[in-house]
Amino acid sequence: MKCINKAFVTIAVLLICSVNVTGCASLTFDAKYSVGSFSKENSVGTYPTYASDLCVANTDINTSELSLSENVSAGLFDLTKKETLFAQNVNERVMPASLTKVMTAYVALKYGSLDQMLVAGKDVYVNESGAQKINLKEGDRMTLDQALHILLIYSANDVANLIASNICGSLSEFIDLMNTEAQNIGATNSHFVNPHGLTSDEHYVTAYDMYLIFNAAMQFDTFNEIINMNSYTTSYLDSTGTAKEVEINTTNGFLNGNKSQPSGITVIGGKTGTTNAAGHCLILLARDTSGNPYIAVIMKDLDNGKLYDDMTELLNEIVN
Repeated sequence: MKCINKAFVTIAVLLICSVNVTGCASLTFDAKYSVGSFSKENSVGTYPTYASDLCVANTDINTSELSLSENVSAGLFDLTKKETLFAQNVNERVMPASLTKVMTAYVALKYGSLDQMLVAGKDVYVNESGAQKINLKEGDRMTLDQALHILLIYSANDVANLIASNICGSLSEFIDLMNTEAQNIGATNSHFVNPHGLTSDEHYVTAYDMYLIFNAAMQFDTFNEIINMNSYTTSYLDSTGTAKEVEINTTNGFLNGNKSQPSGITVIGGKTGTTNAAGHCLILLARDTSGNPYIAVIMKDLDNGKLYDDMTELLNEIVN
C-alpha cells in the first residue's frame, strides 16, 4: 500500500535499540509539541500529549451561563489540566466545512514527506460555486510543504484534492485513510467523504471530535508553525515548467488583525470554515499569560461577526 506510516519504521528501530541496550522490549514515548517559539531546539513552552490522556465532554458544561446561540456547537479544552471548561452540543453531528482540512493535514503529515512533489491530476478541479481555490490545473506541481501552507492558511479546496490524490494515489484511498485515522484517534462520530469540506450529507464531525483531530495534528511541528502564520508567498510550476507565484493571507480574523484578541489571551492559530450548510466555524489554539494552552472550537454559528464575538466570549472563560 502506498500510504505507509513513517512512524511504524521509527518505532521498529527504537524497539530494536531498546532490546539491544536494556534486554527488554519496553518503550517510553514522550511526544511533545511547542506552543511557544515552535523551535525544536528550544523546549520552553512544550508539553506532552498522550492519546489516553484527553479532555472528556459527555454532556453540556456551562458553569458561567455563557450565552451562545442555541444551535451552536462549541467547546473549550484546557490542555494542561486535561479539563473541559465549556461544552455545548459538543457531541452533535455537524458539517465541518473547511475545518475538514485539519484532518487532511494530519493524514498528509503522518503519511507524506514535506519535500514530496505533488502533481495535479484530473481530480484537482473544484467546480462548486464560490469555493476557495488557487485555480490549479492538471500538470501543476508543488511540494507537500507548499501545499500544506496553502491548505491551512488560505483554505484552497483544489489544493486539498492535490494533497489527497498524491499521498495515497487517489482521492478515495485518502478519504478511506481519513476515516480510519479518525477512528484511531477516537473521533468516532465523524465521517469524511472529501478532503476539503465542501457540502455533503454524509460528511460530518462533532465539535468534540474536532478537538481530538486538532489535538492530534498539533503533534506535528509543521502544523503548529503553519497555523501561526498570517501570510505566505511561494511559487509552483505549471505543466510547462513555468513558475507561478502565489501570495496568500490567512482567513483567521484574530491573526490578520481584523478582530481584536481577548485581553490576557494569545491566539496562536487555527482553522476557519464556512459554507451555507455548515454555517461559520472556527477552531483555535490559544494560551493564557502563563503560557498554558487551550483548544477552542465553535461550529454552526450564524455569521462571521457573531462567530468572532462568540469566540471572544468563549476565550474569556480562560481568564474569568
